[in-house]
Amino acid sequence: MTDSKPITDFDRIIENCACSYCGNNCDDITYLIKDNHIVGVRNACRIGASKVISDQDQRLKNPMIRNKEGILEEVSWTKAIDETVKVLKESMRPVMYGWGETSVEAIKEGLKIAMKIGAVIDNQSTICHGSTIQAFQNIGHPVLTLGETKNRADMIIYAGTNPMEDHPRHMTRYTAFPEGLFRPNGRKDRFVMTWDPRYSNTAKCSDKWVKYNHDEDYAFLTALRMAVNNHKLNKKVIAGISAEEIYKIADQMKNVECGSLYFGLGLTQTLAKQRNIDILIQLVQDLNKYTKWAMLPMRGFFNVNGFNMIMTSITGYPYGVDFARGYPRYMIGETTTIDLLNRKEPDVFMAVSTDPGIQFPGQTLKHLIDIPVIQIDTHWGPLTELADIVIPSTRIGVETCGTSYRMDSVPIYMKKIIDKPENCKSDEEIFNMILNKLGGKN
Repeated sequence: MTDSKPITDFDRIIENCACSYCGNNCDDITYLIKDNHIVGVRNACRIGASKVISDQDQRLKNPMIRNKEGILEEVSWTKAIDETVKVLKESMRPVMYGWGETSVEAIKEGLKIAMKIGAVIDNQSTICHGSTIQAFQNIGHPVLTLGETKNRADMIIYAGTNPMEDHPRHMTRYTAFPEGLFRPNGRKDRFVMTWDPRYSNTAKCSDKWVKYNHDEDYAFLTALRMAVNNHKLNKKVIAGISAEEIYKIADQMKNVECGSLYFGLGLTQTLAKQRNIDILIQLVQDLNKYTKWAMLPMRGFFNVNGFNMIMTSITGYPYGVDFARGYPRYMIGETTTIDLLNRKEPDVFMAVSTDPGIQFPGQTLKHLIDIPVIQIDTHWGPLTELADIVIPSTRIGVETCGTSYRMDSVPIYMKKIIDKPENCKSDEEIFNMILNKLGGKN
């Protein structure tokens, strides 16, 4: 972030910090500290910097429980944890949701609680890249790291995603603009293409914008795959794109030295959903008969991928894992949060480092009015208005150290920058307290 005026009033500088905004996990951030407050941020994008600078706005600083009059009142930590444990022990169908903005260490402790009480544990993948994970399980994942793109890729494709708005440093730090080992001239050594029905800011920065019809992603990708495999297209126009143009795109993709494809919710949330990613993976596999290609999903929250990694390594399943029978089960549409709430199954809902109040459909949120809601988070939000128990936590990579997984599954250590607010505890501490009250660690 570039300040309008240079900041000169600070006590110390802390360099090489990791950002806790998005799946980029940029680890070259510099913080300027004065009196245990961050007064300046260097190298971060505008969103990451503003998130840190505005950290104290609407901050939760004390545990709260909703009284009989329906008002949240501050209580001691002991009372808040005791009440949380009581609610969890009495529940028959608890759901623990969120985890995208907390550490791997906290996720592991939360998983122990889910196992002990027979809960469903789920994260934001259920409403964003869940279909991507299903496709990877079905077909495979031609994977690469962001470093490989920076050093090797001479073609970058953004499909159904707009990193200029959602991941502002992705193009400048990892793909289009940086000077790499084998791409020393940066942007001059790369060809950037955007596939999107909309003329986004990313498309404006690209060498080529491919506009296809909304909800016809699958048709476009299938035709492109046919062209890559030298099959004849029987229609002159497919998904709003001429057959001639599709042949040209296929030829471009086959004649690069190294290609990197990044895709987002513009593919996972349109009509074909998982099938869009299925065919996209097969397209990349076909391209690897001619040259080197790989692909990555553009993950949103800074550790949403970490949850999937940890859950898969421990339980065998990436999200929406149900321990009601004493062992992990995973069924899309059955053990995923939106479906559970729509069927009014949960009798307790715990939100961890997330706010379903701005993520879930209104119809889904209605059930939360009728059941106990526990919020473990750093800031006041729409869910706080529904919560019966509010527990204040800390910011990973700012007030608490921890580990996260970048969108390319590279683990990033996020160090502590400043001291936490006096009466807040880290997510890991909170889950340790709950676990001990439930009867000790597994």
